[in-house]
Amino acid sequence: MQPDESLDLLQRGTAQLISERELLEKLRRGRPLRVKLGVDPTSSDIHLGHTLALRKLRQFQDLGHEAILIIGDFTAMIGDPSGQSATRPQLTHFEVLQNAQTYRTQALKILDAARTRVVFNGDWFSKMAFAEIMHLNSRVTLQQMLQREDFRNRIDTQQPIRAHEIQYPIMQGWDSVMVEADVELGGTDQLFNILIGRDLQREEGQEQQVVMLLPILEGLDGTKKMSKSLGNYIGVNDAPVEMLGKLMSISDGLMARYYPLLLGRELDPALHPLEAKKQLASEIVETYHSREAAQNALGDWISRFSEKRLGAADLPSFRARSADLISIIVTVYAEVFHTAKSRTEARRLIEQGSVQLNGAKMRDPKAHLDLQRNEILRLDKTRAVRIA
Repeated sequence: MQPDESLDLLQRGTAQLISERELLEKLRRGRPLRVKLGVDPTSSDIHLGHTLALRKLRQFQDLGHEAILIIGDFTAMIGDPSGQSATRPQLTHFEVLQNAQTYRTQALKILDAARTRVVFNGDWFSKMAFAEIMHLNSRVTLQQMLQREDFRNRIDTQQPIRAHEIQYPIMQGWDSVMVEADVELGGTDQLFNILIGRDLQREEGQEQQVVMLLPILEGLDGTKKMSKSLGNYIGVNDAPVEMLGKLMSISDGLMARYYPLLLGRELDPALHPLEAKKQLASEIVETYHSREAAQNALGDWISRFSEKRLGAADLPSFRARSADLISIIVTVYAEVFHTAKSRTEARRLIEQGSVQLNGAKMRDPKAHLDLQRNEILRLDKTRAVRIA
């Protein structure tokens, strides 16, 4: 592929590129580029939000470039403050390494192992003397750090900013120096951190990396960034049935967003929304598991919801309790499906006949329920729970 064609392909699906001219110049040199992506194992799962950058990294690999996957065993002990309104809980190095055990395996569901270099940034940070750390800190001003929107917002709301959080963008930037990155990938919330990397590379006499930012993927709630801490995520290691079930629960509006970001194509407006959602869910399960697993998972979902054989299905559980019907529906959506439903929306579901208990429609919004173990509560066309 010619450099201009490569540039056109690589730009697709990106949110920001700094800069097109620099990337084209690097591509024209005809050597494999070192393309960096850092991931912090703050939990044990890589989720679909991470895969946007991983899929772009695979695109670079398919064009003959080298992927450098940095496992942030040291940066994860701080936690990226980007977009955060409060200090993240600190993890120990042992906890981070436990989380990181399967990261390489999960990432290689997307990446080409032969063209992937996996490194831990503890390889260099663990060897730094305190004098070196002070010297590195001297290259960045406090004024630069406080220009960050997330830090400014915390100051405005009188939320504390811990001194160790200021280290994070410096450490991420130094990673770029250590691997001599030609390109760094990240979400749109990573702009500040990646620009710090460019500054440090320049000071070290290296050519500055190109900044390539990918959109942020919304989680199952359709509003907030996909995150394990928010419980609105789909892990690439989720079981096929669980993965498909989560995808079938998303809103039609979010489905239209997931198609281009996760499948690389627009949603066909001619498709019925339910069929489009089945197609989306099946393709994603097939990507991270297998075609057979996707077919079986879809068959299980159809058994549960299309053919109404919920009693034999593997459903999420909800603890037995007594309360009014509307309150129960709102609570199930929030606790089990991590979706916010207002009482008005819950009432509408009841009145239109969507809510069923053991197959019987519940049409009285004022009804009081005394839920018992093993009962099946169906909320809508794609969500049901078993009472535990």
